[in-house]
This record gives sequence, C-alpha cells and structure tokens, in this order.
Amino acid sequence: MAYVKWFFILAFWGLVGGFLHYTLPQYDVVRIVNTYEERQQLGDWTRIFWSTPDQQSNALQDRDVQFIQAVRPNGKAIVYRNEDTGWNWPPYFKFDTANLYTEANDAISTKDKPEWVRIMHYGWRSELLSSFPNAVKIAPAAGPDDKPINWISISIIVILAAIFWAIFVRLRRFKRNRLDPVFESVEDGIFAAGDAIEESTQGVRRWFRRK
Repeated sequence: MAYVKWFFILAFWGLVGGFLHYTLPQYDVVRIVNTYEERQQLGDWTRIFWSTPDQQSNALQDRDVQFIQAVRPNGKAIVYRNEDTGWNWPPYFKFDTANLYTEANDAISTKDKPEWVRIMHYGWRSELLSSFPNAVKIAPAAGPDDKPINWISISIIVILAAIFWAIFVRLRRFKRNRLDPVFESVEDGIFAAGDAIEESTQGVRRWFRRK
C-alpha cells in the first residue's frame, strides 16, 4: 500500500509541476532568422496546444498561425507560434499578435551580424506533438548570455508554495484537534466493546462448566 500511496503522490505533483512548467513564463535568448504564416489543422486532441482567444476559435477546424523561427546561442533551432491569448487561459492577456510579428521581422539578423533578443514565452516545443511555445514579448538583449532572472515564475511558485503549505498546516491541525479525538474515541469504544464481549463469553463458558 505504501508504494501505491507514493505513486499517487508523485503522479499528483508531477501533474502540478508539468502544468506550471507549461503555463508559467520562460525566457530564451535567441537570434530571429525568419517569420512565416501557415494554416494549421485543429481537429484532433492536439487542439489543447493552440490558443483559443475567443469563443469562435473553439469551433474552427483550421486557421492561419504566425510562426517565428530562431536560433539559440548554441546553434539549435527553435520555433515559436505567435497567437493571441485574449481573456482565456493562460492569463497573459495577449492581444498584440500583429505588433509582435512586426517586431520579430524587424529583429531578423544573420549569423555574421547577429542581433540577440529575449523572447518571453510559455508552452513546450514538441516535434512529435507538433506543439510550439507561444511568444508573448520580444525585447533586445545585450548578448547571447543576457538572460534575465525569471522573477515572475519565481514569485508565483513561492506564493503557491506558501498557499499549499498553509492549507497543509491547517488540515493537519484540523485532523489533530478534531478528527484524531473522534477516531481515538471510536477505537476506545471498539476495544471496550471487545473486552465486554470477551468477558461475557467467559461468563457463559463458566456457567456451562458449572452445569
């Protein structure tokens, strides 16, 4: 039973960690090499990796999506999608897809004369699932090592950890003060009833022996 318990605990925290890693903002320092627009099919379960900025987008089977192609300082390629989030989840309230597309085109540079930028994004890049991180902001970078400290994600994680800890402490206190006495009372009652039954049984046996 202990293995089953730890399995569910690890599975729960794994889901929580994966959700936070996908949703919270991340920063990449890259060199933008190209931008393009491509029609994407949204009919299967991978729709969850695409934004739904309004109710109408939920009914679409395909739509044109803007993409930003970039190269990391280590030479590895990375592709971002450029979609509005609107008022939906995750709450980035992004409405400036066109402006971001223009900024990305303006920041295109070559390997000989690189122009490094910092892209704030959320999501994952998976070639197997055809998922792309969604670019939220683009800002100039002083160089390939000019990666900022992710204070937003750190602050959110600290706040969530404090909330979880407060809930855990209160639940443990409630269990100790309210539930444990009830369980102990029930347990004492069960033992007392068992002792009474055993004593009655012994009395009956003694009565039969006298007969």
